[in-house]
Amino acid sequence: MGLRERQKLARRQRIVEAAVALFAERGFEAVPVTEIAQRAEVSPATVFNYFPTKEDLIYDGMAAFHAALLGAVRDRRPGVSVPAAFREFLLQPRGLLVAPDPGAREQLAVVARVIRESPALQARERQEAERSTAALAELVAAELVVGPLDLRPWVLATALVGVSRAMSRAVQQAAIDGRLGPEFTAELMTAGTDALIMIEQGCTA
Repeated sequence: MGLRERQKLARRQRIVEAAVALFAERGFEAVPVTEIAQRAEVSPATVFNYFPTKEDLIYDGMAAFHAALLGAVRDRRPGVSVPAAFREFLLQPRGLLVAPDPGAREQLAVVARVIRESPALQARERQEAERSTAALAELVAAELVVGPLDLRPWVLATALVGVSRAMSRAVQQAAIDGRLGPEFTAELMTAGTDALIMIEQGCTA
């Protein structure tokens, strides 16, 4: 990585750290972007260059994750079902689940608390989940060649994305409770596997 790229990465991280600190102090809705820029020692325009919306300061990367997840399902190997491909991608331990860093764990706990107290951030999470669900349902419908009144693609997509959301919330709660670590990761992977296999095989509850 060149000097310019390292500088941009450092600036981006400084903006995020400033934003999270301010959100933790006063709440997401109460903090204007101008104040974030001031604390990060950049201009408001620079903040928006890195993060198009204030919500992106918290959810940066979510859209890319959903796009990668959809791509994994779309480009799955022949003979692999949609739920199986979804499971294979979702259950790859990544980020803090692989190498928990004390500083990163604490920041995640702070972010999780900020999200819990912010209607705007909760709305953004729902919006992203709805987009992901719609895209997945469209993909399944195209593969099944079904009519517009066939509910199966939406039912399947809603269930699969629901597991992803539940696992994300479990990680946030674990961060708040100080439970992130190898034992939690193993438990989460087992729970996610059980839920996704139930969907794949058909719920018998």
